[in-house]
Formats: sequence, C-alpha cells, structure tokens
Amino acid sequence: MALYGALFLALLVGAHAELPGCKIRVTSKALELVKQEGLRFLEQELETITIPDLRGKEGHFYYNISEVKVTELQLTSSELDFQPQQELMLQITNASLGLQFRRQLLYWFFYDGGYINASAEGVSIRTGLELSRDPAGRMKVSNVSCQASVSRMHAAFGGTFKKVYEFLSTFITSGMRFLLNQQICPVLYHAGTVLLNSLLDTIPVRSSVDDLVGIDYSLMKDPVASTSNLDMDFRGAFFPLTEKNWSLPNRAVEPQLQEEERMVYVAFSEFFFDSAMESYFRAGALQLSLVGDKVPHDLDMLLRASYFGSIVLLFRIYSNQSALESLALIPLQAPLKTLLQIGVMPMLNERTWRGVQIPLPEGIDFVREVVTNHAGFLTIGADLHFAKGLREVIEKNRSADVKASTAPPPSTAAV
Repeated sequence: MALYGALFLALLVGAHAELPGCKIRVTSKALELVKQEGLRFLEQELETITIPDLRGKEGHFYYNISEVKVTELQLTSSELDFQPQQELMLQITNASLGLQFRRQLLYWFFYDGGYINASAEGVSIRTGLELSRDPAGRMKVSNVSCQASVSRMHAAFGGTFKKVYEFLSTFITSGMRFLLNQQICPVLYHAGTVLLNSLLDTIPVRSSVDDLVGIDYSLMKDPVASTSNLDMDFRGAFFPLTEKNWSLPNRAVEPQLQEEERMVYVAFSEFFFDSAMESYFRAGALQLSLVGDKVPHDLDMLLRASYFGSIVLLFRIYSNQSALESLALIPLQAPLKTLLQIGVMPMLNERTWRGVQIPLPEGIDFVREVVTNHAGFLTIGADLHFAKGLREVIEKNRSADVKASTAPPPSTAAV
C-alpha cells in the first residue's frame, strides 16, 4: 500500500508541476564558437597567474627568479564538449605557455641580472563547468573541476653567466614548473565561480519590459546536458508591475525542442503570450467595455493570435507577418476586427516595438533567425554572435558592482 501511495503522490505532484513558458537549447553546433571565445578568455586569465619568487643557493651561487608572467598561450589541440554529468568540459592537450621573468645571480662579488623569455611545454588542462539553478532562479556555475600539468620547462639563458645558468637551469626550471602547476587550477576555479558567474548575472531573471509589465525568466530546474545539447527551462511569464506576486496558471501545451541543426533554439509557449496579454489587461493598458462577465471567445482568440504573431521577441527578431496581417487569418465579424485593428493592436505594437529580451547573457546576439509556428508554441532557431568579448562584459559588470558597493549612503552622497 505504501508503494501505491507513493506512486499516487508522485503522479499528483507531476500533474500539478508548473510547465515552462520558455525553453532554450544550445546545441553542439555552438561549441566551436563558444570554445574560441572561451580560449581567448582563458588566455587572458592565465596571464594573471602570479608565481612566487624562486630563490636558491648552489655552492657560492645565489640566484633569484622573480616577476614571472605568462605572456601567451599556444594551442595545438583543444576540445569543448557537453557531458551529462559535468555540463561543459574543456580539454587542452600539448599546449605551451610563453613566460617572461627577471633573473638575478650573485657569485662572490659578481652580479648579473635582466629579463629572459621561457616556455612551459606539454601543458595539459582538463576543466569542467557544472551548471545549476540558484534559489533565485538564476543559472550559476556551481562547481569547477580541474586537472592541469606542465611536462617540461625551457629557458634561453644568455649573458656573462650563461654557462652558470645552464648549470643551474635544472634547479630553476624544475622549481618554476612545480609552482606553475600549482597556479593553473586556482586561476581557472576563480574564472568559473567568480568571473563567469558575473557574466551569468547579466541574464534577466525578473525585469521590467516597460512601465506597466515585467517578465519572469526564472530557471525552473538545473540545466540538463546530453552529449549533443544543453537544455534549459524558464518560467517565461509576464506580470503587472503593480502585482509582482500575481501569476497566471499555465494550461498551455509544453513547448518542445527537437531540432539540432542551428546553434541555439528558443521555444515560447502560448502561455508566454497569454500572460503578456493578461498582464496588460490587469495593468490597465487595455480598457475595453465589453458586454458580459467574460471576454468573448472570438476576442480572446484574436488577441492571443495577434500578439502571438506580432510581438517583437528581441533587439532584432521580428515575425514575418505584421499585426494587421495576422488579423486577416482569424475569421471574425467585421465590426470586432475593425475595433481591434483601430484600437488594441496599435497600442500593443507601440508598447512592444523595443522588444522583449530573451534570456541570454549580455554581449551575445542571435543572427540568421528562423521562426517556426507549431501547435501551441513557436520556436526560433538561430546562430550566435559575440557582439562583445567575455572579458569586456565581465569587467564592465564587475566595475559596476564595485562602484555600487563602495558608493556612500544617499544622504552622504547628497552632501
């Protein structure tokens, strides 16, 4: 009996589970583009590695290696893949790091110093990003796994004490390789859990569309990865700004994403558009005097279909049909159609012409979009374009956070 009770409870919970109004799928077609931008970001992060000074003594020789800096990352092989347990896995093999450091050598009363170039060769890095949903419904990098190793070091010593440096090179390069091995993974962990999370913070969760309504893009569960794509479910619901806790029940068909030919796909269910219409009604934007207690079925159908076909989905995505053209598809009585053409749809177009932001990080745009209508939902297939580099967006938002956190209280600022 207990088993049947548990099964019934699971079915009951599943029946009442909220469905997403918006889904996004990132396919393996996007991985090469993401990898190239990610590797540029990785190279910039590795350049921030700080290696402690290396000091030592061999006989009467005293040496000091300081100011070690990574100058470049040279790649021969790299792969970025989706993995069901880790979400995103980057693997770099047989790479090399260019380095520069300052040398100082003291032998009795003789001193030699200067800067020298070196290289770390046979560099292997394997790092994975685990994505999850935080309590606020925001996507986060919740964990970073890392394995890194440097197989050998080479330094081109020269100058008066070249022979001496060649004698000491084994001690120096071995010490530098040990220190470098210890620094790579901490840098990558910071890049994932701090810097990339600041990028994910730019994805809208609950934001205003205009002065009347807002939109809720809360992530409903942890992202799900397969070997070929990464799927994310968002609430995708509008709400009136004066009733932020108001929620429209979602009785629409759950949107489905089956395609994998483009870099990314976004699906919006009918609920997405229904919640927009209802939110504008509740916010007082659509003041219609209607006979009866309910909106006539024809009017309700027309509003949904018109909004479904005409809403501007981004800085950039427009439907192929205008609002007035979509009206012609609905068989209605002429007076009602005329009323909506003259009064309702121009207002909606005026309010949505600037667009409704899709839940993407700042600096990433859709290009070559294709909109497809389905029964109860529509999908947008597109390719991705980095309008801004990851470093640019991260530094912009981190500097804004620093300014906000260090700003004086309003009364002090006014003085």
